[in-house]
Amino acid sequence: MAGARRAAPVDAYEALRDDIAGGRLLPNERLVEHDLARRYGVSRGAVRTALVRLEQDRVIVHEPNRGARVRIVSEAEAVEILEARAALEGIAAAHAARHATDEQLAQLREIAAEMAQLHEHGDLLDMSEANARLHALILQASGHQTVQLLAARLNSQMVRFQYRTILVAGRARHSLAEHREIVEATCARDSEAAERAMRAHLSNVARALHERVMALADQRPDRTRAVG
Repeated sequence: MAGARRAAPVDAYEALRDDIAGGRLLPNERLVEHDLARRYGVSRGAVRTALVRLEQDRVIVHEPNRGARVRIVSEAEAVEILEARAALEGIAAAHAARHATDEQLAQLREIAAEMAQLHEHGDLLDMSEANARLHALILQASGHQTVQLLAARLNSQMVRFQYRTILVAGRARHSLAEHREIVEATCARDSEAAERAMRAHLSNVARALHERVMALADQRPDRTRAVG
């Protein structure tokens, strides 16, 4: 049809990485080239190349005679990822406090208000989704391309979906207060306070994850693995 706009070509690597980071493809889920090619409307060669890159990123694993699967992140590695995110996103928060637009700051306030409402209604999983959007917006508002790139790779490691720390008793209330502090500091253009609040928040998430893993390990007779 004359004048019709063509859809932008899909980058199989980015699409697959985003689906894994977004929880649409779950830990240990099998990744079949034919199915993925049909899902994204690309060639199997493009999918194969994407899988190689994602294996290099340690997002997936490829097992002989079994194919590719979304990688399961160990408890110890999950804590390390959160610690690394604390440093990176702390930098992002400081830059966002200096460079965010008024529109982006308004969006941060809206998400914080949404999180408070979801917490009040006990919608913790939806609160977790809003949480992720808030972090993504701070990274975007920072304008710090290196931090954005490194954080994207860490966020592809599935920690948020494999380990739901927000479901730990009392954690949601603390998380809400921590995010409110991050947003208030960012909107006040206080870069030092924003960085400090972000680092403290993600350090607390890492601590909650570690404590959850230890508690679950104590409940298991063999104490070999706390979370599947």
